[in-house]
Amino acid sequence: MNVRASDVVSSLASVLTEKIGPQRFSLWFKNVTRFEITGDYLRVWVANPFIGEWVERHFTEALLESAREVTGQVLRLTFTIDPALAAAAGRKQPDRQAEFIATNPEREARHPRGTNGCVPPQRLPGRLDDFIVGPSNLMAYTATQQVVEHPAGMYNPLFIHGGCGLGKTHLLQAVCNGIRERQPSLQWRYVSGEQFTNDYIYAIKNRDLDSFRHRYRNVDVLVIDDVHFFASKKATQEEFLHTFNTVFTLGKQVVLSSDAHPKMIGHLSEHLVSRLVSGMVVRIDSPDVQVRMGVLSAAAKRMGVEVPEAVKHCIADSFRANIRELEGALLKVVAMAGLSGQPLTLSLAERALSELVRHTAPVIRLSDIETTSALFFGLTAGDLHTSRKTRTIALARSIAMYLARKHTKLSFPEIGKFMGNKNHSTVILASRRVSKMLQGDEEVAWCTPAGQKQMNLAVLITELEDQLGHRQPVPAPASVSPPAARKVETPAFAECVA
Repeated sequence: MNVRASDVVSSLASVLTEKIGPQRFSLWFKNVTRFEITGDYLRVWVANPFIGEWVERHFTEALLESAREVTGQVLRLTFTIDPALAAAAGRKQPDRQAEFIATNPEREARHPRGTNGCVPPQRLPGRLDDFIVGPSNLMAYTATQQVVEHPAGMYNPLFIHGGCGLGKTHLLQAVCNGIRERQPSLQWRYVSGEQFTNDYIYAIKNRDLDSFRHRYRNVDVLVIDDVHFFASKKATQEEFLHTFNTVFTLGKQVVLSSDAHPKMIGHLSEHLVSRLVSGMVVRIDSPDVQVRMGVLSAAAKRMGVEVPEAVKHCIADSFRANIRELEGALLKVVAMAGLSGQPLTLSLAERALSELVRHTAPVIRLSDIETTSALFFGLTAGDLHTSRKTRTIALARSIAMYLARKHTKLSFPEIGKFMGNKNHSTVILASRRVSKMLQGDEEVAWCTPAGQKQMNLAVLITELEDQLGHRQPVPAPASVSPPAARKVETPAFAECVA
């Protein structure tokens, strides 16, 4: 990077610090992110997907405003994972991040509303016409289309789940845009699970629950993204359940999304889970080759560049996890060609992507394992990064490490670095202990707001692997007594791993 570019990045960091405050900048940007401006794009390199998701959700507007002030341009924003940044983070930074999340409910919900109390349409870019359809997402797309054409019809409620970056948010936004265009008289509201929670907390603090309930219950279409955010939040779950029941009973449409199936989200009440699965529950899988090629073609068109089919096939074959990875990889290839003045060839693409490919898991990403494991226990991925060793966190962390070792080609040190700079010996110990417990057909226990919960570890692992879409047989125990005769003891797992 030349001096001028370095000065621009430094100025960007300074302006961003002024906008969000030094505490937030230190927590979410210092050491764990770096900026790069290439053409019309601001690329934010992040240490891991957890930080990337948080930064994208909370600081997109501040980043783009800062970039516009520094460069005088309106830039596009893209995020890319750089595992090397994890080594620069302090050991206590994940602890501080988790504490910040738990104690600082951001009031991002105070943005001005548009007509009918809805989020302004310009904040919802997702449209059905722009969605790339393939076998991996056809059912979700079809269900969304039906909701747009017939709100409160057969698919009510509609619950879409799948990993990060697969198009859930796009489809939820497409519902709102479709309703606005086809049936403008209908009132809709689109929020994230976090925004709903923050609105609820704000209403309680200001003794304004009536206004809150009026906004969320007097709508024709209620759309809530990231419902897994309600995990472990008993009061929010109860309020949302009443909101859900009111909207549904009035014959109105409810559309929801989550990273996991409702039954796989830890610390959700049984009443809420039963309501969430009462309608159409559909999963989006990792993009198949048809979707990946379509996404690359659309992204190339937006960038205004001609990308040879061989280059698109190279990227599509190398990045199979989600849409964001594909777009980030294409951006790097295009940027390298532009900066070097070389034509967009297959050999250039292979050189540009060599480092990214090296850090990409071929089948299941470590971030997917981490998110799925955390959700099952009602935690966040950030909790697994911390140094805390409560029974629940230790169990979830150990299982995530075991699954990471089983389903990825990452080494023990790489897994440890990804999960909060843990020592490689921690990963080895966790993997061995989980394997030994599986061989002994043991039960595990963990704490929930409703008390201690207990489950057979082999069954738990199988459910997580089903959610990851890569179920494999777990090691069979040497000998298993008949269920009625087997003595089930409360498992300790008191030796908190990691």
